[in-house]
Amino acid sequence: MATPTRTYRYLRNQLGSLRRVYWQGNHITRRGDLGAHEETVLLLHGFMQTRAVWEVMEDRLRCDGFGVLSFDLGGLFYRFNTRPISQLSSAIAEKIEGICARYGLRQLHVVGHSKGGLIARHYVQHHGGAKRVKSLATLGTPHHGTPTALLGVAMFGGGLLSKSPFEMLPKSSFVRLLAKDTFPAQIPLTSIYSRSDLVCPYWSARLHPKQGEVNLRNVELTGLGHTELAYDMGVYRHVHEHLQRAVALWKERAVNTPPR
Repeated sequence: MATPTRTYRYLRNQLGSLRRVYWQGNHITRRGDLGAHEETVLLLHGFMQTRAVWEVMEDRLRCDGFGVLSFDLGGLFYRFNTRPISQLSSAIAEKIEGICARYGLRQLHVVGHSKGGLIARHYVQHHGGAKRVKSLATLGTPHHGTPTALLGVAMFGGGLLSKSPFEMLPKSSFVRLLAKDTFPAQIPLTSIYSRSDLVCPYWSARLHPKQGEVNLRNVELTGLGHTELAYDMGVYRHVHEHLQRAVALWKERAVNTPPR
């Protein structure tokens, strides 16, 4: 029989901690080291969450020598990432160009949780991100849409408060658009997902590479809830491995590319 404590932990692992994710909001400690690291990682959070979900991931990345940044994605109450994905990916493209110009960055890696992974894919495939992104890792991202988005449709008045849940439904026009386009072959894309994720079922996160998509990988895990993917140590090991592989790949390309 499930106890209140076990039930709370289960819900927290699926949806996130009220205190550490939702009540904390989008406040994040800004550091003056952007552009000072050889490799930089952009973190994009998911629907109805805040960038506070990345606190643990950011600390681990910094400890391993990566520069880290995240964006306030706005939305409901100016914090919960409810704006349309196409709108957000366009805004991110503009922000990244400004940051690269200001800090001398040429390219960066992206890690996206849930909807954040869809934003990143749309940025890469439709807003010029292919020239800026060295790799993309998605955590519990519904690449094929998820039926749980129907709950979001109901919660947000059938689209009156946010149209974003419609974008994340299976076979939505947005999901079909992403599937139609080929993901750039030069960018490693790793989808990390859990069979215990109730928000994003494993089948919706599993990538099915098409011809030409040579750098797509799946990492299937068990026993982890949806939000837990953003801070679990085992997940971080896979993210770190993905980043190391991408860094090595780009260095190899630089050595083998003849000077112009």
